[in-house]
Amino acid sequence: MKTIGSNFLFSLVESFFVDYLRRQRGASVHTVRAYRDALKLLFEFVAKRRRREVSSLNLSDFDADAVAEFLDHVENGRKNSATTRNCRRAAIRCFFKHLIRNDLEHSQQYMRVLAIPAKRARERSVAYLEPRDVRAVIAIPDRRTADGQRDYALLLFLYNSGARVSEAIDVRWEDVHLSAFRQVQLRGKGKKDRTVPLWKETADALFRLRKSVEGHDRQHIFLNRAGLPLTRCGVAYIIDKHVSAAAERGNPRLARKKVTPHVLRHSCAVALLQSGTDLVVIRDYLGHSSVSTTGRYLKTNLQMKRDALNTFWKHSGIGSAKGDRWKPTPNLLAFLHSL
Repeated sequence: MKTIGSNFLFSLVESFFVDYLRRQRGASVHTVRAYRDALKLLFEFVAKRRRREVSSLNLSDFDADAVAEFLDHVENGRKNSATTRNCRRAAIRCFFKHLIRNDLEHSQQYMRVLAIPAKRARERSVAYLEPRDVRAVIAIPDRRTADGQRDYALLLFLYNSGARVSEAIDVRWEDVHLSAFRQVQLRGKGKKDRTVPLWKETADALFRLRKSVEGHDRQHIFLNRAGLPLTRCGVAYIIDKHVSAAAERGNPRLARKKVTPHVLRHSCAVALLQSGTDLVVIRDYLGHSSVSTTGRYLKTNLQMKRDALNTFWKHSGIGSAKGDRWKPTPNLLAFLHSL
């Protein structure tokens, strides 16, 4: 095979991130960074395997064997899960599809990489809180303080809207309507916006929060003490603080749970499902791209499975026959005593 120069590799990597991901696909910053990290790890692994510097690699170094060994290294050497391995594979596949579009001469090499199968990963149950536990957490913030008002509004907003943490920290006052048609416009993954209705309690909490920051030139709703938008870590800290407090105040179940912002999103989805909401509606509510993603909540909700089993039992017509309890006769007892 003719050697494919390192300059050509660099130009294709650059066009992949700048022209394809950002300009053509409009990928988010998070997607770009995830793909960057996957390719960076691949380049470093292949360079070590070839005993060369990354700058001296060329595309001919990236054959199916090298990529397969890298994916094994992700799982076995780096001790990542099969799910992480598959995520790295997805990023690499996207890059190699870009290579095929721009380097047809070596398409057979790239096709062999694309033929590497995904690894079957164990599907974990979705972690979520029952409504009574969410209510216990939301009741913790002291709404007489500025931080308490913010925390109460944030917890209520996350549970009500099912927003991803990135969507919540990005939401602005111009995105919410707190009067007649209470709703919020969320900027979702893949630049897919969606409108979610708000409870009156959520709208009232946001209204009180807005009054507390009047006179400040601030666009974002959820701010830290420095007046800057909350970060992912900041939201996680707030949730963990109030979950721990709720656990200490008579909710020991919460002490055994790791509650993240995404757990509140899952809790919203399960509550919608328990209320009888159609999966398609929940898909649109959460901003999922496919209803199969939303279907995970059916698998994880044990109470719904119990209810379905009870309904099935009632409709089956199978029941225990009622009759007089059997009692041994004196003759039988006499027989047994004679043995």
